[in-house]
Amino acid sequence: MATAKVPSTMRAWQYTTTKGGLVPNLKLNDVAVPHPKPEQHLVQILTSALNPVDYKPAEIALFSYFAIPKPATPGVDFAGRIVTPAAGSSLKAGQLVFGVAGITPWAAGALREYSVTELNGTAALPEGLDQKDAATIGVAGLTAYQSIIPHVKPGDHVFINGGSGGTGVFAIQIAKAAGCHVTTSCSTPNVELCKSLGADEVVDYKKQTVLDALRAKGQTIDHVVDNVGSFDLYFQCHKFTKPNAQWIGVGASPSLSIVWQMAKVNLLPGFLGGGKRKYAGFFAESRTDHLAQVAAWMKEGKVKAVVDQQFEFEAVPQAFEKLKTHRARGKIVIDVASEKGGNA
Repeated sequence: MATAKVPSTMRAWQYTTTKGGLVPNLKLNDVAVPHPKPEQHLVQILTSALNPVDYKPAEIALFSYFAIPKPATPGVDFAGRIVTPAAGSSLKAGQLVFGVAGITPWAAGALREYSVTELNGTAALPEGLDQKDAATIGVAGLTAYQSIIPHVKPGDHVFINGGSGGTGVFAIQIAKAAGCHVTTSCSTPNVELCKSLGADEVVDYKKQTVLDALRAKGQTIDHVVDNVGSFDLYFQCHKFTKPNAQWIGVGASPSLSIVWQMAKVNLLPGFLGGGKRKYAGFFAESRTDHLAQVAAWMKEGKVKAVVDQQFEFEAVPQAFEKLKTHRARGKIVIDVASEKGGNA
């Protein structure tokens, strides 16, 4: 496929401050198209998908001030088309790709019309897979894969705390693809969704406490992925997990409270109220092979994209408002540049 001529400027969502929150500070500006380094790709962004990491760190005043150069463009997840491939890459100009944009998750730059992507975060789109489905994989797919696959074996019992959000919908399906028995938690409106994704047991936290439901079954859980950030549940998890179980926390929002809770996890002995199971914090690593595996499962039908809502590029602030309600079922997708999915 012949590549289109690259314009000198593009539209990009940017912010220079987050005082009062990210949403009121987002502006759609005309900016220069970035120039990739030799080891980077230049990609035309077709679709992006939102994650909590796109706004939570940016709204921490000191972190945002010192760690995020301004003006900044949020957005990590993407599907797009290679404009200029990195030196030595097997990817070609015009090829459809997906993955994670930029070199930092705090302001990765997927919410603009062209972006720079790294070799280890850019995977070829499998033939026949819709690019908008692939755009949802990024952060949530990598998080689910890496918090489960290295730690389980077929037949293990996995508990996923929070099964209906962006990461949870991938975690249920990936744990099932690994041959695990899956228990998850969600609210009443999402019970059927979680069951449809393959969950063997669903705890409706609107009807009973998660602790009571799990404790009633005894110490049966081999592995826990916490997408909620429930430290109260962690400190009681010895009542429903096996002695060698590991708790992986992926959903805690940055705050002083979290610092205190992590201090208790790391410093307080179990006999004084500390945790009695291994706790591991988590941050996803960009891995092209892991992206490719999730996409392969998606093409095979073992994993499906769950999209709560799609927004036009001009409606990015409204998309963030929806994300911040914490009520999205699956992913929120941004149509940056309309194009029918699949490889031509």
